[in-house]
Amino acid sequence: RPDLANLISRWGDRGKNQRHLLSLLRGHRMKCLLKRMLDTNEFLSPYGVRALSRIHLDKPYVLHANGSEFSVRYQPGESDAYIFGGNSNWRGPVWFPVNFLIIESLYRFHHYYGDEFKVEHPTGSGKLLNLRQIADELSQRMVCLFKKDKEGNRPFLGDNLLLQSDPNFNKNLLFYEYFDGDTGRGLGASHQTGWTGLVAKLIQPITKSSKKNK
Repeated sequence: RPDLANLISRWGDRGKNQRHLLSLLRGHRMKCLLKRMLDTNEFLSPYGVRALSRIHLDKPYVLHANGSEFSVRYQPGESDAYIFGGNSNWRGPVWFPVNFLIIESLYRFHHYYGDEFKVEHPTGSGKLLNLRQIADELSQRMVCLFKKDKEGNRPFLGDNLLLQSDPNFNKNLLFYEYFDGDTGRGLGASHQTGWTGLVAKLIQPITKSSKKNK
């Protein structure tokens, strides 16, 4: 349909190195989307991009249907209700598959737009970064789930003292299914190497960028 086709980026307009772009996100739309995604009061967590905006903690989404009221509230970890087995799933936690796709997409958009296309990150900070730099920074947030903080603790292990400090266990890293949107604590199954193992892939761009900036 012509009306939908007009929403797609202009294929004839070439970007950096004569690259083409096929996307619903032209520059202006992308900046509008990233403004919310990179807002620490909404989607941006210290450990990646949340599955649901944190704004819904105080302002849950409410739906009235057939005389009943249904609401969706931001829940960074386990659910406070037993529906869906007590698992909040996509109502707040950080998931590796989604974050990985976001990061990879930002790198690809950077190939087209180049270093001159910049976005405020985090939103409200006044600091402008290009899309590659934002992707690197998001990667770093994900990697920090597994790195020791200033107190010597790994965020994904939460308050599990045995795994945090016992020399027989503290080097055995687990690959949790998803992570608390506020604290980074690992949740769900602890053997999700199928997607949480993507952290190994995220480390590579960070390493390359740090070498390039030296």
